[in-house]
Amino acid sequence: MDEPHLSVVIPAYNESRRLLDTLQRCTARLQHVAPSWEIIVVDDGSEDDTRAIAGDVAARDPRVRVIAAAHGGKGAAVRRGMLAARGRWRFFADADLSMDLEQLPQFLAADADVIIASREAPGARRLGEPWSRHLIGRAFNLFVRLAAVPGIDDTQCGYKLFSSEAVLRLFPLARLNGFAFDVELLYLARRAGLRIREVPITWVYRAGSRVRLRTGLAAFLQVLEIRWNDLLGRYDAAALRIPQPP
Repeated sequence: MDEPHLSVVIPAYNESRRLLDTLQRCTARLQHVAPSWEIIVVDDGSEDDTRAIAGDVAARDPRVRVIAAAHGGKGAAVRRGMLAARGRWRFFADADLSMDLEQLPQFLAADADVIIASREAPGARRLGEPWSRHLIGRAFNLFVRLAAVPGIDDTQCGYKLFSSEAVLRLFPLARLNGFAFDVELLYLARRAGLRIREVPITWVYRAGSRVRLRTGLAAFLQVLEIRWNDLLGRYDAAALRIPQPP
């Protein structure tokens, strides 16, 4: 298959209730967003019908692929999908599709290597989010800005676009599989000198989120783990370095 313009990677763990609707919405939107595209569903060891539902869609549309993986966490699923993708641009999206893909053109038009959805940038909107979740999220982001990635207002929104070059530079070095995996990616992008841009989105809270207090507490420790990994030299500095012209 020729290289598509855009790959959309969807990590899915026990998403049988909403995955079919998500895939239908994706295919309907992508027709108008990119000249060529593919969708990769990474089944993260689901115990329900997630894989079968994705497989049925893939059987009818060759632009949809399914990767079956052992349960390793969202970070592992995203990493596997992004590295298996073929697109010039590679976008990962939560299975709840709380950001409608009609907003993708502003990502594709941005002049950057890494473009991330922001619920905090001027013009962004959050709809229906419980106050407790919002409070935990802002506290976590403050900690992230102080400890790892200063200057980024929303590191945790689950919609991020990478050039294929950025994917090949960053994702093989990433180590985290938990909630803070995208903080690690942004940390590595900064280390690599890649251009990062936040774009404001409209984000709609979907019931069934797996963000819990225990998950949030673990994420704080994972941010410290990023700094610890860097201190111990576990990120290959040579691989991160931008090649210089001869």
